[in-house]
Amino acid sequence: MDFDKVLEQRHSVRSYTEKTPSLKDIIRIMNAGRLGPFAGNICTVRFILVTDKKTKEKLAEAAHEQKFIAKAPYLIVVYSLLDRIIGAYGGRGEMYVRQQAGAVIENMLLKTTDLGLASCWVGAFDEQKVESAIQVPRSETKNVKIEAILPIGYKEGTKKVERKKPDVHEITFMELYGKKK
Repeated sequence: MDFDKVLEQRHSVRSYTEKTPSLKDIIRIMNAGRLGPFAGNICTVRFILVTDKKTKEKLAEAAHEQKFIAKAPYLIVVYSLLDRIIGAYGGRGEMYVRQQAGAVIENMLLKTTDLGLASCWVGAFDEQKVESAIQVPRSETKNVKIEAILPIGYKEGTKKVERKKPDVHEITFMELYGKKK
């Protein structure tokens, strides 16, 4: 698909059909994430692919009862490991981890759209409940930062989503804060 079309068509989907995407496509999505930028080339992100119904239900509950999450055929839990980047960059490493995760997740969402699939960036969740659902050992919880839950599937229905995004001229300034040309 044309890259500009991917950008225009990407949107959050909260209703999925029962049709299951190919595992090959899911691997392509995770691979797109792997290609994101990393400070010092230190890859901090990890993925957990979830298909188990009970685990998906626990993750939906952990995400403040967002039930649509459990209905997607696949969930990808994206998390970061902090130790190496903090070791390399100190306190700034925490900021780099968040930036890297955002870039990785966006790559994954764009690839999902490119493949004709649908997703939603779920960032509202109780981190401890997510850690419990994916069985992060207690000894690791200080090193693990849950970044997102991405349900992946085929969009249910054909309703066109209207997206109101600001015009680039509304959000761009010249040389100085708040200065319009």
